[in-house]
Amino acid sequence: MKPVKLIFLFILGLAAAGGAELLLTGCSRGHTTAPTEGDTKEKTLYTCGMHPQVIQDHPGNCPICGMKLMPIRKQTGIENTSRNTSAQPGKRKIKYYKSTMAPGEARQTPGKDSMGMDMVPVYEAEAAAAESQTIAIDPVTIQNMGIRTAVVTRGPLRRTVRTVGVIGYNETTLGEVATKFKGWIEKLYVNATGQLAMRGDPLFEIYSPDLYSAQVEYLLAVGLPTNATAGAEGIRISALTKLKFFDISDEQIAEVERSRQPQKTLRILAPQDGFVIEKNVVNGQMVDAGMKIYRLADLGLVWVQADIYEQDLAYIKLGQEANVTLSYLPDREFRGRVTYIYPNVDEKTRTAHVRMEFHNPGYFLKPGMFATVKVVSELETAVLLIPDMAILRSGEKTTVFVALDGGKFDPRTVTLGPQAENDDYQVLSGLSEGERIVTSGQFMLDSESQLREAIQKMLKPQKSSEHERAGVFSTPNATNTPPSTTAEAVKYICPMPEHVSIEYDHPGKCPICGMTLVPVSQAMLKKLHPGGKILYYTCPMPEDSDVRSDKPGTCPKCGMTLIPISEPPPLPSATAAPTNIPSSSKTRAGGMTMPDGPVTPGHKN
Repeated sequence: MKPVKLIFLFILGLAAAGGAELLLTGCSRGHTTAPTEGDTKEKTLYTCGMHPQVIQDHPGNCPICGMKLMPIRKQTGIENTSRNTSAQPGKRKIKYYKSTMAPGEARQTPGKDSMGMDMVPVYEAEAAAAESQTIAIDPVTIQNMGIRTAVVTRGPLRRTVRTVGVIGYNETTLGEVATKFKGWIEKLYVNATGQLAMRGDPLFEIYSPDLYSAQVEYLLAVGLPTNATAGAEGIRISALTKLKFFDISDEQIAEVERSRQPQKTLRILAPQDGFVIEKNVVNGQMVDAGMKIYRLADLGLVWVQADIYEQDLAYIKLGQEANVTLSYLPDREFRGRVTYIYPNVDEKTRTAHVRMEFHNPGYFLKPGMFATVKVVSELETAVLLIPDMAILRSGEKTTVFVALDGGKFDPRTVTLGPQAENDDYQVLSGLSEGERIVTSGQFMLDSESQLREAIQKMLKPQKSSEHERAGVFSTPNATNTPPSTTAEAVKYICPMPEHVSIEYDHPGKCPICGMTLVPVSQAMLKKLHPGGKILYYTCPMPEDSDVRSDKPGTCPKCGMTLIPISEPPPLPSATAAPTNIPSSSKTRAGGMTMPDGPVTPGHKN
């Protein structure tokens, strides 16, 4: 080979090597090729905030949207660089694509979102983390959100009912003073309303011709000789009985018999202890038989009448302790008992009347006063309690966020019981004692949780071909098997036939008879017919529904209490005879029709 030709080939090789180096350098400045090992010893990578798949080793603008690229972190080796390039994700499986501008907008295929931006892929690992209900937040953000937590505690379930009551008289101690004869008031010993009279104290003196004649008859009967006939003894007994029927005391009768002189006036005594709350006579007034002269009331025991709203009636029980405070005596509190709950509810105020009894030493509780009533009801001795601030209500769904380790929060659907004092609620299910729950800032956590749920709802439903006409959506993992009966709502009933008409949402004791409530499925409830004739007793468990017994007891298979199955009510029968419609008719003027046949005499056509 000639020297000239060798020189030409050497120059051409140098040019080819320089072009390859130039081509490699130019490609390395793109957004899809990884830098070389020598260039990535200490390099900063730049990416687009809208298109994370764009990665460069130098600053600049995004070739897709034109936004300025932002630095992410330095690479210390070719392995780390290749792990973050777009060539590597080919080994990961893309689950769906999401929009970077419209949260919640996702689809299974690539493309542009509603705002015209390219949708970015979400891989299976990222999707699994997104599908998890647990939310992870860094400590700085937790502090900025103002998240506060509390511990689920166990304590007594108490409910305090406060209302206003009116102090009244004890109706069982009210008494009226009246005479059974006509007469005239000669002298009043108790001559003022509000005066206290003790049993046996004189109230007034009255003159009555009928009473005077009765005394004379008694004296004549007493004066008869003792050896007289049996008729004389009968006359004495009759005269004595007449005086007693006039409510004359034995001491007064003995005084008349001792003095042998009839008394012009008779002194009437107080039949009981009490204050005079009504006085209807004056000196010299004539009174008729049965006329009310005095009305007495014993204030040693008073009633307090209070109105309780119907939603609070479940917390009021007979014999429960009640406390009363008075505005003019704020330094003391009176203790009493609930003695009666009236059976009706006021239609206007939607309240029920409750009566309480209080001892009244010193007569501080005065009838007619207003009093502040407080009734504390303890439903359970130890239940799980959470504050009302931790509860998020959304329709029928109730959510509480549980704070986990590492700045994670887990949304829990809980079932709540009655409200307790201090704005606490009983937790029936969903939480455990000692768990830490969020009491402040949970609304921001709830928005994030709902956003994840919305994305999953957009991704999971797939329209099946067989349900496409009906507009029914099904998930890829859905099956055609019917729903399990174990998911049915369970009710609790009393096994007593007289009480099966009441259904309860929780286990416990029947408030009427105290028997243990039995769980019953919805299918079994349809077989119960309260008030009907009992056909047999069966087990409430569906798998043991073949058990039948003629009398109440327990199931021989599972030991559950048997429930009564009654005869269903009879269906209404058609008692009216069918109406025969004429086969033809004649049309009269005005559009009216008349049946064929002769017209009844006297009928106006």
